[in-house]
Amino acid sequence: MKNKEEILNNSKFLIKDYKSNIGKWNKLFKNNNPIYIEIGMGKGKFIIENAKKYPNINFIGIDRFDSIVAKALKKIDEDIKNLLVIRMNALEIDEVFKNEIDRIYLNFSDPWPKVRHHNRRLTSEIFLKKYDKIFKNKNEIYLRTDNTDLYAYSVETLSKHKYILNDVTFDLHKTEENLITTEYEDKFSKQNIPIYSLKAIKEDV
Repeated sequence: MKNKEEILNNSKFLIKDYKSNIGKWNKLFKNNNPIYIEIGMGKGKFIIENAKKYPNINFIGIDRFDSIVAKALKKIDEDIKNLLVIRMNALEIDEVFKNEIDRIYLNFSDPWPKVRHHNRRLTSEIFLKKYDKIFKNKNEIYLRTDNTDLYAYSVETLSKHKYILNDVTFDLHKTEENLITTEYEDKFSKQNIPIYSLKAIKEDV
């Protein structure tokens, strides 16, 4: 992307000193509304459409790649008040938030297919322990993927971590209508690739 540096440097939605806001993200939004984050937001379609539809919820999109973040930033309407973006590695998540997140979206995360890389999956025990530190009251993770192995792995790790799994489905678009989707999701749906989905809740934290 030719002008990515210009976009990253000038966008009011990109928070560069993100670690300095730990524990006080509501102050940045200037309200006490719930905060939902999407880890791996891609080009931003999902989180931007959610921010527009739910103005009483604060959204934060997270991705680690400059060019991807820049493409997402270009799509955000200037008048949106409830959306911020962070360019960072997800491993830093517990250095950025502390007991203030209400929901995490994991949409079409990298499946890291090789066994030696499974700890890099966003539903590995390493990440689930980090998430415990950032949730406000109860843990709430919404997951979508087209990858069978990642889905099965996530069901196992979430269950071991004492999450209760709800709305478990192996073909989301056959059971739900009017969904807010991601760019990947639209592509897969056109190819009739089934979308696996679940909602994981843990209240005894």
